[in-house]
Amino acid sequence: MSDTTCHMSISLDGFVAGPEQSRDDPLGKRGHELHGWHIGDPRATEADKTANSWLMRPRGAYVMGRNMFGPIRGEWNETWNGWWGSEPPYHAPVFVLTHFAHEPIEMEGGTTFHFVTEGFDAAYAQALDTADGKGVDIAGGASTVRQALNADVIDELTLDIAPVLLGSGERMFDGVENFGFEPVEVLHSPLTTHIRYRKRDEAG
Repeated sequence: MSDTTCHMSISLDGFVAGPEQSRDDPLGKRGHELHGWHIGDPRATEADKTANSWLMRPRGAYVMGRNMFGPIRGEWNETWNGWWGSEPPYHAPVFVLTHFAHEPIEMEGGTTFHFVTEGFDAAYAQALDTADGKGVDIAGGASTVRQALNADVIDELTLDIAPVLLGSGERMFDGVENFGFEPVEVLHSPLTTHIRYRKRDEAG
């Protein structure tokens, strides 16, 4: 099994979030249209349930960008503990990329947010060490996933491709020059096509 995973919902035109992300629109304008398959659309099928089990499988640690953690920009001038309430779904250490230092935030259920100012490589190294062989997940958003792809650390990438054109927002593959994966499983529903990719075995 892979050590490092990433699972992202994406539009047909390559956006993983809509424009104008804010406290009221954490996924950006129309960004929720990418996620109906796992947030209550009645058209969801068994295929979506299976993909959701991929998304929610336990990992030893997570890496995410500051924009995914919350809407605050610049200095930490207010209290913010993430979008997920008192018990986030991670149940493991989460390493948040930021330019501004912050003390760790310990939440219920085993999640602690650690804030890393030294860049992606440092955050990923800490996540690997903390995961202790239980796997790391690159949780998003777009910029963090781009950095992980360019660093060639993702072993398994799952894309939930929604039949939606957002037109603008946060694109995931801009600046990524190589896609070294091959599809190993495809599931689909009226809401999305789930494609699970594994890193290509160059030796094979």
